[in-house]
Amino acid sequence: MTINSTTSTSTPVVKRSDVCINPDHERVLIRPFTPASEHRIVKIIARLLALTETEIETLLGQVLKEFSGRHQKTKDIFLARFEAIRHHLVSDLELSEARKIVIGSYFTHEYSLEAAALFNPSMVPHPDQSGVLPGSLRFVLSLRATGEGHLSSITFRTGEIDANNTITISTPTRFVTEPRSVTDLTYDKHRFTRQLAELGYKDEFTQRILANLGESFTLVELRSTITLVQYHLGTIKASDMAPVTKAILDLALSSCQLRFPTDQKLSERVIFPHSPSQSNGIEDARFVCFRLGGSKSTYMATYTAYDGRVTRPQLLETSDFKHFTFSVLSGAVVENKGMALFPRKINGRYAMLSRQDNENIYIMFSDELYFWNTAELILKPTFAWEFVQLGNCGSPIETDQGWLVLSHGVGAMRKYSIGAFLLDRHDPTKVLGRLHEPLITPAEDEREGYVPNVVYSCGALVHNKHLVIPYAVSDTSTRFATVPIADVLAAMV
Repeated sequence: MTINSTTSTSTPVVKRSDVCINPDHERVLIRPFTPASEHRIVKIIARLLALTETEIETLLGQVLKEFSGRHQKTKDIFLARFEAIRHHLVSDLELSEARKIVIGSYFTHEYSLEAAALFNPSMVPHPDQSGVLPGSLRFVLSLRATGEGHLSSITFRTGEIDANNTITISTPTRFVTEPRSVTDLTYDKHRFTRQLAELGYKDEFTQRILANLGESFTLVELRSTITLVQYHLGTIKASDMAPVTKAILDLALSSCQLRFPTDQKLSERVIFPHSPSQSNGIEDARFVCFRLGGSKSTYMATYTAYDGRVTRPQLLETSDFKHFTFSVLSGAVVENKGMALFPRKINGRYAMLSRQDNENIYIMFSDELYFWNTAELILKPTFAWEFVQLGNCGSPIETDQGWLVLSHGVGAMRKYSIGAFLLDRHDPTKVLGRLHEPLITPAEDEREGYVPNVVYSCGALVHNKHLVIPYAVSDTSTRFATVPIADVLAAMV
């Protein structure tokens, strides 16, 4: 395929699918409800303790009738919530199971995780291709679900693309469930020490804590070590140590593992914000099937963690979409949004696209997956539809001609469009070509939504020599488009 060296030929014709994934308000997640004060919690419990056992049984029947059809294992969830607030009981009373369940239900609520939007999709081949017809592909679609308070989480859909590039989405159930945290996770001391240093924590307090930890340690061991060091440094005011203590624990809590039940459907799994760094949202996961060497591969995703003040790019890894490992990315160039990992090492090094300055596209290389310290500018806004800023729309896709990258450009009236460019396979610092005009701009029926005039993707895939592009519509819903790769390459400047 020849890349034109002077001007584009014709804009590739993109075929839009009639498949549209809209937010489903019926998909509600059970979340802990904790009143703002200890006083209120105690008063609620006291009122429930004052009820007779007959009244409790009646109330339990009403609660289960109203909510058990909306969730799985509702009783177990209510019992778990009771155990979480048990310490607020004024005495160690022996309570019936019915009363425990009822008390737990009063400290639980529903959260409609898709209430505002279901958008910014990323698409990868499903790890299980059994039973798929020849010429077809089963895929996993990750989505950013946004609900009350503009809180974003990661949710999933599955589907298939057939030999004719017809897309079907499997109908999800109404149930959604969070994973359980892996409690016996261990931390590598060398990596943890380096990450703290990158954050600027090299003080005596931090050094003493690290000196008392083994080469690997658990969260429990870290907490006890902090307490021990605080005791021995008693002359230092606790308030002076508090910010450092918080930073150390936040780093540990942001590096975690989550596990879903093996029998749970993929579309029922939701990763809700759970660590300090992502307390206000997990945004725009860019999944990629990463080749480890030979026939081995795994799935990785860069995402934006938002704590209400600062956004930080971070990484999650999974081999089966059941067990997820979250890791903190560190280094001088780990900043801004929209980092996208290449699907394999290049010349023995990890490679990543990024945007350091809210405007241009950079490329980064590193010998270590979790540390990134250098970045090189490779692309600037050039055409009118991208004058405001450029960014990637997911991980690069390897073709015989080079690394094909979907991009987004922002133009007049903050209108977002999707474009593309091509990087050299062996030296991706070299830009071989780019589209003069965008591939996808908001159609007339795609302009209205939570954020008008936006089309955006977090990752496409290749099937039958076509790009299959899932894309968000005005930050509200998700649609799909296909286009022959050959047409995209032929149109590049």
